[in-house]
Amino acid sequence: MTSAWSQPEPRRTAWFGTAAVALVIGMLYGAVTTIGHRSQLHLGDAALPWGIVAALCGVLALLLGMRLVAGGRVAASAAAVGIVGMVAVLTLPGLGGSVLIAGDLIGTIWSVAPALIAVLVIAWPKLPPRSTEPTTAA
Repeated sequence: MTSAWSQPEPRRTAWFGTAAVALVIGMLYGAVTTIGHRSQLHLGDAALPWGIVAALCGVLALLLGMRLVAGGRVAASAAAVGIVGMVAVLTLPGLGGSVLIAGDLIGTIWSVAPALIAVLVIAWPKLPPRSTEPTTAA
């Protein structure tokens, strides 16, 4: 007779593994995009902030992908914790006093928007499956 605790439940093990991988991916993405969110394209006197747009679109795509591919909110939540955590850590000044996220409009957007995107993606309700039966007019 085997005990319930003798062997790990495969579903629970997979759940922890998925969450751990999603957390690491979120941390890496948060670090890379924090560094690149200030990128701008200069056209004459105008500066187009393409870095913040690309970074926010990437956050949305990463979290949506995690939620859709992993089949639930766990992976998306872990990736969101990684992204928001790295943004929070990299907001702090370094040893020399330099910061990666300046206190201007783009820096404020980058400090707040990933968390808002994460809340929307994670809290979005799961839609019921579509019926494959043909509908008949009454």
